[in-house]
Amino acid sequence: MSGAGRSTALKGLEDLGFEAVDNLPATLLGSLIRSDDRVERDLAIGIDCRTRAFDPQKLCHQLAERRSPRGSSFHLLFLDCEDEILRRRFTETRRRHPLGPDRPVTDGIIRERRLMSPLRERADLVIDTSQLSQARLRELIAGHFGEATAARPTLAVISFAYRNGLPREADLVFDVRFLANPHYVEALRPLTGLDPEVRAHVEADPAYALLMERLDALMLPLLPFYQREGKSYLTIAFGCTGGRHRSIVVAERFAERLRSSGWLVSLRHRDTPEANREAEAS
Repeated sequence: MSGAGRSTALKGLEDLGFEAVDNLPATLLGSLIRSDDRVERDLAIGIDCRTRAFDPQKLCHQLAERRSPRGSSFHLLFLDCEDEILRRRFTETRRRHPLGPDRPVTDGIIRERRLMSPLRERADLVIDTSQLSQARLRELIAGHFGEATAARPTLAVISFAYRNGLPREADLVFDVRFLANPHYVEALRPLTGLDPEVRAHVEADPAYALLMERLDALMLPLLPFYQREGKSYLTIAFGCTGGRHRSIVVAERFAERLRSSGWLVSLRHRDTPEANREAEAS
């Protein structure tokens, strides 16, 4: 979708060593990716509704041909975003929508969504950028397509607040709102899950030990199967009401357990920026 971050994604792929080609006329796509060519670098080709001679049905047919045993190995990445956030992005940058230059931005978004639906349905990976910063999008791109993930998947652990919605990039979500809530202890309320007092409060709940035991029993044996299926980037999210206490404690502890088991892990506290800064400082 226009405005969903294609340029940022291409720059991220270029940083990973891909040869990035943007706005390639659709009629030249076949000659660029001929399967008999010797390609020294992986190609990243950016296409959207502004591409000359763009036709989703013809493009789907070309991609289907490339999926044959003799065809090129490729992945189709589709970048999506909520309509209202797309509208806001166009309004803030004072850009006209390419499919509605003389009409309201919303009309162009609706028309484009219909046009792009066949490609979205056939995508190998859909990334919703509605709640993603440019840095976070590039991090996801690196996780999915970086060479470092060839041997083992990169695991991303996130804490979040349910009141701010689910993290759209999450593959697995665990609700930890059943744990003892430090919010109701006046001395603990202004602290975060990185503070020892908060960790001690949460870990004193008998349910905490049971949770961590069952997470180990569930996730650690399954991770090799994600790897076997070619999953290069897996996001595991833990949520509580405010995203400040319980979810941070569990995310921190589970990330430690994954690292100690030999997995490459990134950790982020989505709804508590100060916790991210404290974690980086420590």
